[in-house]
Formats: sequence, structure tokens, C-alpha cells
Amino acid sequence: MIRRLDHIAIAVVDLEAAIARFVDDFGIQLAGREDVPSASTSTAFLPIEGTQIELIYPIEGEGPVAKFLAKRGGGLHHLCFETDDIDGDMQRLIKKGYRFLTDAPVDGAHGTRVVFIHPKSAGGVLIELAEYSR
Repeated sequence: MIRRLDHIAIAVVDLEAAIARFVDDFGIQLAGREDVPSASTSTAFLPIEGTQIELIYPIEGEGPVAKFLAKRGGGLHHLCFETDDIDGDMQRLIKKGYRFLTDAPVDGAHGTRVVFIHPKSAGGVLIELAEYSR
């Protein structure tokens, strides 16, 4: 089942400038960074009460985030919900007519398994489901 809003992801054209904006201007602490090869992204994590902001930047100008930036520029990329049963939630949502970008979850940041719901089946919003290994 869906448990909570895990993060809000923002695609950025300059990761260092975006980190500085959130840390220096808004006073949000940087909790860490991680490259996510399966998504071709370099990611910075900025926790804020109850959730976190995730800044995403394309590694070597490739992958889906690079395409997003080329088409739309920087901005809100997706919402991510934590789930305790990603496979069960996928099956339940498929039965309701949702389409996913992949047939199965892939490795994400922080040791998660993640899958994205196609925005055309979610009112134009890209939604990620993430299951943390316990």
C-alpha cells in the first residue's frame, strides 16, 4: 500500500547552483548525493519535514532527465510515493488501467526498487513508486 509522499523531484540544468539555492537561500540542509546509473542521474537529497526534495541532473547529458530538460527546461519532474509492496501496487494499479514505463521495478537511490507510472494514465503527472528494503 502507498504509505506517504517520499519526495518531490526537480530536474535541474545546473546541480551545483540548485543545491546552493536550496541550502544557502532557503536554509534546507543537504543530506547527501548519489548517482543512480539505472536512471542516468546524479541526485542531491534535501530533507524537509515529512518528505524531501530530490534534485535530479542527467549524468553525461543522457537519459530521460536529459530529454525532459531539453524539451521543458528545469522544473518539477515527478512525485514519488513510498510503498510497502511495489509489486502488489503495480498489479492493483494495472487492473485499474494505469500504464507503467517499465514492466518491473528497477534499482533506485538508497537501495530502493522503483517504478514510474506513465503520466498519460495519471492526469499528466509522472508518478514514481518506491519500495525501501527493510
